Amino acid sequence: MPIRVDAYIAGGLVRGVLSAPGHLRDVLETMSSLDLERASWIALGDDAGRSVGEVSIPIDDVLVAVADVDPTIPVHAAWHGISLDVGPYRVQGELPTLPGFDPGRALTRPSGEFVTLRDVRIGMLDDAEPGVAIGHHALVNRYGVERVAADLMLGFYFPGAAMEQVEDIVDEVGSAPRASAPA
Repeated sequence: MPIRVDAYIAGGLVRGVLSAPGHLRDVLETMSSLDLERASWIALGDDAGRSVGEVSIPIDDVLVAVADVDPTIPVHAAWHGISLDVGPYRVQGELPTLPGFDPGRALTRPSGEFVTLRDVRIGMLDDAEPGVAIGHHALVNRYGVERVAADLMLGFYFPGAAMEQVEDIVDEVGSAPRASAPA
């Protein structure tokens, strides 16, 4: 079954079908490039896309990737609201941790280049409007993140990013808090 992928890169959005077999996370974590077939390119600030056929994107250039199939996620996860600035995008969603997770005392660290978020919205950094929903799950390149706002201190998740700890993450449209501050 072909897997449709939206790959957000610094210059825009590439949409296509994964040319390698397997799951998107496996391709992002094991290959040197994300190869898409039947791809189209939508540049930042452009409304219309253009067909580009086959495209190969270096994995380090992929900031956010969304597939039309759900990734493997922790079954008993505690979800924490998070806002990330990555490249020209502001990404909002929820980050999974295991119940009882304490970042100050945790011995485990995330592995791999990409972190899973759920209920993901994306918008432009300079746009006052709230982001648009892009999928139930997305994979975010944790090394491309420049700023993090969350109710947990997540410096080891996003090395080099500026951290902003907040009590509650509330999306820009004023809905109820998604996560509470840890006790």
